[in-house]
Amino acid sequence: MKQDKKIKWGIIGLGNIAHQFCADLLLVEQAELYAVASRSLEKAKAFAEIFQAQNYYGNYEDLFNNDDIDIIYIATPHDSHAVLSIQAMQHGKHVLCEKPIALNANEANAMVAVSKAQKVFFMEAFWTRFNPSISEALFKVKQQELGEIKYVNADFAFHVPMPTPRMIELKHGGGSLLEMGVYPLFLAYAILGKPKQVLAAGNFYENGADKQTSIVLQYNNAQAILHSSFVSPSNMVATISGTEGRINLNAIWHEAQSYSLIKNNHKVDYALPTLGKGFTYEIEECHKCIWNNQIESALWSHQNSLDLIEIVDAVREQTGLKFPSE
Repeated sequence: MKQDKKIKWGIIGLGNIAHQFCADLLLVEQAELYAVASRSLEKAKAFAEIFQAQNYYGNYEDLFNNDDIDIIYIATPHDSHAVLSIQAMQHGKHVLCEKPIALNANEANAMVAVSKAQKVFFMEAFWTRFNPSISEALFKVKQQELGEIKYVNADFAFHVPMPTPRMIELKHGGGSLLEMGVYPLFLAYAILGKPKQVLAAGNFYENGADKQTSIVLQYNNAQAILHSSFVSPSNMVATISGTEGRINLNAIWHEAQSYSLIKNNHKVDYALPTLGKGFTYEIEECHKCIWNNQIESALWSHQNSLDLIEIVDAVREQTGLKFPSE
């Protein structure tokens, strides 16, 4: 595909995250919001009017069958990520699928296999990986500006007095771990890789979804302490600590607009405001990969997604969190 040709996007799942994503999609010059789909035609029409989409559908199949669409963004509940991503790729579409990639590693492996078989681009929508502050922090870690990393601390927690069914229904993969805990796990993994041991405990709603989960990742020479919660807020600052200094990703860290580098008791602040909310950077990464005929991103690869969901599976095994479809 030529870089001077706009990439046509289709959207499946028109909830809050899709609204935020499409607001940013309109900021990317090479992107065109071409079609949206919901199980409700009225909802699809209303969404299309807000974001000036050319087409809207009351079912997903019509969107899959639209030959003009290049890539589909899937923002449905977690339990449908695998089946919809696979259907989209089998129709020859590139796919950006919201995180978590799937309910478990088995589903994720099936998704990656279809991407390879169909030779279409597929990426988990881990927008945080492409945030400028986090990208720069990861680069400084790689350049060993902090020395040897010994400790990562990150949480994602807020108080939700009345969680929506989507947030806590087990059939959808509900609970704080898959909804929010994947962010702290991502940061530890991006810096330290896969742990040699996972320790975790959770508190649960009556239906079995986790209210809060705390995790220790054990490495040969480092540890990560991570937390997710629907029952109380946290300061939402993440810390990457090494032998020669530390970086604080400032609140709200997973969509950071700045970070601080502290070395020898000297603090330097770096402001890196995002374009829009920050989904713009993962959108641009998708475009770059499609133009270069890549089926995965070097910055957030198929293997990265598989590694991360395997860590999530290990946390669930420790806490006893199970989903009905498993």
